[in-house]
Amino acid sequence: MTQPYPGPGGPQPYPRPGGPQPYPMPYRPVPYQPVLPRYKPLRKIAIVSIVLMGLTALSAVIQTALMWNSYDEVKRFVYGLLSEEEFDRAVGTVAGTGPLLNLVSYLLMGTAIAFLIWLWQARENTEFLKSTLAPRPVVAQPFGQQPGMHRHASGWVVGAWFCPIVQFWYPLQIVQDVATASEPPEQPGASRRGQLRTLLYGWWATWTGFWVILVGGGGLAVIAFFVWIVRLVDAADTADATGDYVDIYDLQDFMVRVALAVNIGFTVATLLLIASAVAASLLLLRITRWQHDHATRPPAVEAPPPGPPQYAPRYNQPGPTFPSYGPYQR
Repeated sequence: MTQPYPGPGGPQPYPRPGGPQPYPMPYRPVPYQPVLPRYKPLRKIAIVSIVLMGLTALSAVIQTALMWNSYDEVKRFVYGLLSEEEFDRAVGTVAGTGPLLNLVSYLLMGTAIAFLIWLWQARENTEFLKSTLAPRPVVAQPFGQQPGMHRHASGWVVGAWFCPIVQFWYPLQIVQDVATASEPPEQPGASRRGQLRTLLYGWWATWTGFWVILVGGGGLAVIAFFVWIVRLVDAADTADATGDYVDIYDLQDFMVRVALAVNIGFTVATLLLIASAVAASLLLLRITRWQHDHATRPPAVEAPPPGPPQYAPRYNQPGPTFPSYGPYQR
């Protein structure tokens, strides 16, 4: 009695012992095809990043000009010297700078997104460049780094900007590694000297200084405002207890100095932002051009292997000579 077993045409009976066996299906192994890295052009995203950097710097300049233009009215407002009409105009001026300040923030966010997209694609392109990289002479690099190698995993391309403490040097190392892996093969060590080195460290110094002033100065301004509120309440309580007049002239001077410090800090931050935008734009263009030139370079033609030795035929050479024995005699 046979038992059914699954087959290509439905349940089939098991063969009897010693009977014919089913023909085994031939095994055809699928050849392994590795996924090779693919080059992604960076020109468009680099141009978008540069345009957003320029718009951000321009909006910051306009914001700085408006802040200095309204400084005198802010002082008169603090000292209570504004008429009703001037007060309404000052409130409108201050309120008008708010949307522009928000525009600066939105442009900063857009610039950061575009730059991170460029950096991520440039980091992936280095894998493509490494797969097509011919052996190059070893150049002394810090930390033993060689072209095509990275000190951090690809996930740090985004995470390094938001992780506390390491955000002060990890992004610099990531961009530096991308530049080192993108340098032309005929110019080993080009990313560690000359103009690119100046652009790299100048961009990072100005960008870090911009955020230190913006975040630190903004925090100090908020703390100063709360200190002013506390001192004002304390002076009012003291005057109620003693029945004296509340002298807030010193508190007014304090707020005017705070407003002046905010204007100066934002002006310095704007100058650093402009310098950072210029350096970053030149850096993006240089690395983009390096990768494009390397990716579009025609492959080197390998010399054919040497064949068997060829011997040139000899022409017009005298043949062999034989001794003469004279005419034949019987």
